Amino acid sequence: MLNKKIKRLLIGTNNKGKLKEIKDLLPKNIKIYSTNNFKLKSPKENGKTFTENSLIKSRYFSKKTNLICLADDSGLEIDMLKKKPGIYSARWGGKNSDFNRAIKKVYRELYKRDKNWKNKMIKARFVCALSVSFLNKKLISATGKIEGRISSEPKGKNGFGYDPIFIPLKRNKTFGEMKKSQKYKIDHRFKAFKKIKKFF
Repeated sequence: MLNKKIKRLLIGTNNKGKLKEIKDLLPKNIKIYSTNNFKLKSPKENGKTFTENSLIKSRYFSKKTNLICLADDSGLEIDMLKKKPGIYSARWGGKNSDFNRAIKKVYRELYKRDKNWKNKMIKARFVCALSVSFLNKKLISATGKIEGRISSEPKGKNGFGYDPIFIPLKRNKTFGEMKKSQKYKIDHRFKAFKKIKKFF
């Protein structure tokens, strides 16, 4: 456990959308490094949960740089698809994590299960696990979730990943249609970060 505030931090992701969102959540007085500063590729994620994968990344990047590292593993769980894509959310987009491709796959899989899926409430949630490690030692970790449903078509150009097809509970817009300020107040990453922000 941390006994003093973090002043220098590596954000352990090569996903530009995640990097920007995490940077925006962190206090401005922290010196932030990205994996691009060190030209690091991501490790193999072979965990069985979001938390396990976030720990794999935070430990790997911390050992490579000797910096405290905050890493995220997050994804979309769709109940009709037995919580897939889940921890494989990025991989549904193929080698280059093409989320247009991933979204098309989501729609194909839903259609296979139920040809009338567009007229039904398709329950889903975004999950985010954040882990902070120094070298091989886990310092803190937390998970955040937001419940919602799948839109019958992609909407909006904001955000990244599956944002254009996810409508949060009690909202009528996808994350892709929301302004950054609206999304950040309710999303899964914000909920996870709230649990660890006292350390920053």
